[in-house]
Amino acid sequence: MTRIALTVNGRAVSADVEPRLLLADYLREHLELRGTHVGCEHGICGACTILVDGEPARSCLMLAVQADGRELLTVEGLSSGEELHPVQQAFRDRHGLQCGFCTPGFLLTTLYLAERGGELGSDAELRAALAGNLCRCTGYQNIVAAVRDAVARLAVGKG
Repeated sequence: MTRIALTVNGRAVSADVEPRLLLADYLREHLELRGTHVGCEHGICGACTILVDGEPARSCLMLAVQADGRELLTVEGLSSGEELHPVQQAFRDRHGLQCGFCTPGFLLTTLYLAERGGELGSDAELRAALAGNLCRCTGYQNIVAAVRDAVARLAVGKG
């Protein structure tokens, strides 16, 4: 067993874990943060995307011990009580989700895109930026609209 200490959604946590335990499994089974979905288990689908020190990471490809000392944000850390985060609200308002399985990865990727600043570019460029997240239910048009809306909402909040 290896002792890890990290911050998850603003809360300090520590645990003794098996060195081979995947971060996704630690989040889901040990912390009961089941919004981090496990799809392909190969880092292709993006359903397990979280932010690690502000950068998108595939939690199905990371070991829990690799998160020691780091700050993690999962989809559960976005909202504040009953109030949706602006990214979540934009996806709701723009119908950027259907079954919801891929949504956590898209939400956190969107937050990353918004926080890094800069222009989103054309729809083709934005789709390329989102290419690490796969959705089997939509044609992506509403997701692209939701990302643009979310980034605009967050830019207004910063101004």
